[in-house]
Amino acid sequence: MRTTTAHALLAPGAPLQEVALDRRDLRPDDLAVRVDFCGVCHSDLHALEQARPGQLPLVPGHEFVGEVVAVGPAVTGFTVGDPVAVGNIVDSCGTCENCLADEQSLCVEFPTLTYGGRDRHDGSRTQGAWSGEYVVRESFAYHLPAGLDPAAVAPLMCAGVTTWAPLARAGVGPGDRVGVVGLGGLGHLAVKFAVARGAEVSVFTTSPRKRSDALALGAVEVVVSTDPAAMAAAARRFDLVVDTASGDHDPSPYLETLRRGGTLCMLGIPPRYSVSAMSLLPHRSLTASGSAGRADTQAMLDFAAEHGVVADVEVLPAARLAEALDRLARNDVRYRFVLDLRPGAGPQAAPAASPARSSASAADAGGTRAPGDREGGRTL
Repeated sequence: MRTTTAHALLAPGAPLQEVALDRRDLRPDDLAVRVDFCGVCHSDLHALEQARPGQLPLVPGHEFVGEVVAVGPAVTGFTVGDPVAVGNIVDSCGTCENCLADEQSLCVEFPTLTYGGRDRHDGSRTQGAWSGEYVVRESFAYHLPAGLDPAAVAPLMCAGVTTWAPLARAGVGPGDRVGVVGLGGLGHLAVKFAVARGAEVSVFTTSPRKRSDALALGAVEVVVSTDPAAMAAAARRFDLVVDTASGDHDPSPYLETLRRGGTLCMLGIPPRYSVSAMSLLPHRSLTASGSAGRADTQAMLDFAAEHGVVADVEVLPAARLAEALDRLARNDVRYRFVLDLRPGAGPQAAPAASPARSSASAADAGGTRAPGDREGGRTL
């Protein structure tokens, strides 16, 4: 086994603790990656608050960048020293219709998540990247684009590809009008990608205070969704609306903003949607999306490198994880927290971090379960 350190939840509602963590020995197609930066998002909060005793210990973290420190004998695409990025999916069956179409996020057998998933070889639960090292199949690692801030690339591996995928599927480009609902971790990247693809972008928000932020990101207009007159003026205008709001809400008002044949894509996935049937006319479509497969992820990284698209992040040393979780629960971040996990990045002894109450978008798929631990030096 390979031993590293990690920030783990050991009991429901307890503070997170820094512990020793055993990673698997390298399989032939594995990479060992030193984790440098890892995102912190609402799905991590959700996983922490929902964790039950049988699901612990839990090490979150599902969007990260780092450097290859060892490779298995069958690895051909990476060498020691390569900068890499990894997202929220680390394996899939590889044989179903969706996997063969490079849509691993839609694996019929369900993909293996970066944490809270089941290893397809030994059945153990996966542990996340709030840790010093992660072991991953080379097929689910990506070369980190040169010239981009590594810390700002980390959120692209989940939030970025989640917002990229519906834009790419719709073929968004010059002349298209795109609406983005919400301006948070997902929303700000949806705006950046849509603008970079040449679209005219409007942001729907409940907060007029976000107007200047939206315009600074490249949007041409901000529509306050609680203003009936503003929503009426937005009717029948958009080719695509990407809804990044995580809370349960009625999609019907956003369907009404679509042109004939337009599409509303929901990134927050509740148990069900309830819409007005009339809002689907004329020929409007309602769809949902969450994360993406390898082909979309690589295309997103290539595009980001070409156009300089990265997340707006606030980088904190791992010692300030408690602060990140507390502020994230209060939506006090613009727009994504990233942990600096490099040796020497701030104090080594992290203060206790208690999970805070939150809501989460299923598009930010992380995980909620992890394997057992043994006490003493706190080894997982």
